[in-house]
Amino acid sequence: MHWQTSRYRIDLSRPRVMGIVNVTPDSFSDGGQFADARLALAHCEKLLRDGADILDIGGESSRPGTTPVPLDIELARVLPVLREAVRLGVPVSVDTYKPQVMREALALGVDIINDIWALRQPGALDAVASHPACGACLMHMHGEPATMQSAPMEGDAVPQVREFLRSASVRLQGRGVASERIAWDPGIGFGKTVRQNFSLLLRQHDLVGAGYPLLVGWSRKSSLGAVTGLGPDERLAPSVAAALLAAQRGATIVRVHDVAETVAALKVLEAMRSADGAGAATMHP
Repeated sequence: MHWQTSRYRIDLSRPRVMGIVNVTPDSFSDGGQFADARLALAHCEKLLRDGADILDIGGESSRPGTTPVPLDIELARVLPVLREAVRLGVPVSVDTYKPQVMREALALGVDIINDIWALRQPGALDAVASHPACGACLMHMHGEPATMQSAPMEGDAVPQVREFLRSASVRLQGRGVASERIAWDPGIGFGKTVRQNFSLLLRQHDLVGAGYPLLVGWSRKSSLGAVTGLGPDERLAPSVAAALLAAQRGATIVRVHDVAETVAALKVLEAMRSADGAGAATMHP
């Protein structure tokens, strides 16, 4: 499987690690650490040294209860970082739902639009469809960031998420965007209960079976805190465990804060899979 993006056709024969770069003062885990463009770019370079395959840069927090950031502020936060990040030799994603940010980012050479609203904001679908090659990650979100956890979705999350993402993909393909440009994100923590989040992990193959690359973000999420009792800055071990389980269940991209540790864990998974293949070859010459 491959994911076609603006400048790169990403090989997904092994799980890829997307490193998170929050250029925000208020993200739930690392808010304010990289709000300065110089610090954010240095963090990009560190994530690449740690083994990140993709960089995901965002200028607005989507934590529960957050309020929207004005367009001019988001542009001022992300454009200076994106302008330099596209020179680092890896695919670059912009985490935004605003079509104006999408267009300006794509004009700089950004490879992927990562949209928590799945291109439902007015003009967002046009911004992606008018570009000849950019990748698009469509995420499921129940409600909106300001209220999503006060009234989470009801019932079985898995078929609801699958149908939502299928419909969003059909809309995008109806505008001429090839399926190989589209990835799915089940939206862990976005308007879902703890049980629903873990159900999406347990039954992740139901989403993988649709044939689109699956991008999953468990890193430091509150559901991990709910089952471990750990605060956001203490969730390294459960975050790596969740990323590893997601990859084992077919996720092709894991979006994480802790790149080095996740890369190391995925190497163990890759070694196990390689050994299994070698064993099969020995048994069946």
